[in-house]
Amino acid sequence: MNLDFYKKIIENNKAWSNSKLAEDPEYFKMLAEGQSPPLLWIGCSDSRVPANEIIGAQPGEVFVHRNIANMVIHSDMNMLSVLDYAVNILKVKHVIVCGHYGCGGVKAAMGNQSIGIIDNWIRHIKDIYRHHRQYLDSIINENDRFNAFVEINVKEQVYDLAKTSIVQAAWKNGQELYLHGWVYGLDTGIVKDLEVNLKDNADLDKVDRLTI
Repeated sequence: MNLDFYKKIIENNKAWSNSKLAEDPEYFKMLAEGQSPPLLWIGCSDSRVPANEIIGAQPGEVFVHRNIANMVIHSDMNMLSVLDYAVNILKVKHVIVCGHYGCGGVKAAMGNQSIGIIDNWIRHIKDIYRHHRQYLDSIINENDRFNAFVEINVKEQVYDLAKTSIVQAAWKNGQELYLHGWVYGLDTGIVKDLEVNLKDNADLDKVDRLTI
């Protein structure tokens, strides 16, 4: 068994810890006292999209939830638990759904190849394609269609986020909470603001506005 990589990351951790203490001997003591991040990040599990690093945030500044293709699924208790804690306990003011171009989950949803148990998760993304089929099928270039689908998927997740009882209740109670949709470029390192920025349920259909 080759343990070189494992040993390397243990040593990396020690070096990182020492570097932080050299900058500020109280660094970890202050972190251990609690967190009050202004931001919840809902992103893809892809290893190339590290939430803190790409926005220059420090530990304690970003509460993070990640899954395949940055999905907001209303029956996903993991996501809902993170959202509830972030909104109602941590009182975050911003929630960003961040997808990325070249997303494998979105790509898989455009095809028919069975991958395994993840097929059931990807079915939710396929539903989004179905709702936007006329527009997406009109895009001749396959890569352009792929990029457009990545963007549409993020926008749909932002709206699904707004429809949750957690967000609806926060807005009903006058809590300051903003929802945003971004896409990250793996080949540029730059995020694109999709300009889907919600701060109340005025942009939702009436059927999606809960009476709380």
